Amino acid sequence: MILDKNSARKTAELLLQINAIKLNPENPFTWASGWQSPIYCDNRIILSYPVIRNYIREEMAKQVEQLYGKPDIIAGVATGAIGIGILVAEALGLPFIYVRPEPKSHGRKNQIEGHIEAGKSVVVIEDLISTGKSSLNAVNALKEVGADVKGMLAIFTYGFNVADTNFKDNGLELYTLSDYGHLISQASEINYIKEELVQTLLQWREAPDQWKP
Repeated sequence: MILDKNSARKTAELLLQINAIKLNPENPFTWASGWQSPIYCDNRIILSYPVIRNYIREEMAKQVEQLYGKPDIIAGVATGAIGIGILVAEALGLPFIYVRPEPKSHGRKNQIEGHIEAGKSVVVIEDLISTGKSSLNAVNALKEVGADVKGMLAIFTYGFNVADTNFKDNGLELYTLSDYGHLISQASEINYIKEELVQTLLQWREAPDQWKP
């Protein structure tokens, strides 16, 4: 869900500006899953641009407070959301932890890094939502130690139906600064892509596992 449409448009424009999101329907990317995709997203690039980094930090911090008040802890999902999660926690003056995909195989074998106590309220920060499985894996790890997970705020989502289903099935509220719809609209408006390619981009989102260029 989108809380602020103006912020969604601005975020999409900034991500395109720094090539954190690349659109290339004519020469698609290949994801690790093997899917052919006209879009590639790496929001970690945001950290290299102070002005844009600060904008994302302030917007996320503001929306966390609007949606959930002030939680006890901010949690980032490793590895993509560690950097932005720390920035949000700093903006709110809150403790920060992060969640690995799985427990370490050595040392203390932690999956959650940082201090958390059962009953503490947590908002989870993500950089990107595709199917939602890795994000929900982090949420489940937090719940296993007794955390009260209030919700999740991500920078961007592709808006796949499977992700909507996964979050609904897990009873978790997901908000994002921007999404695929706002991205395509903004890309078209600023002439980042040709108008005739918009339909191709929309078709991919409906069945990404079957799409071919």
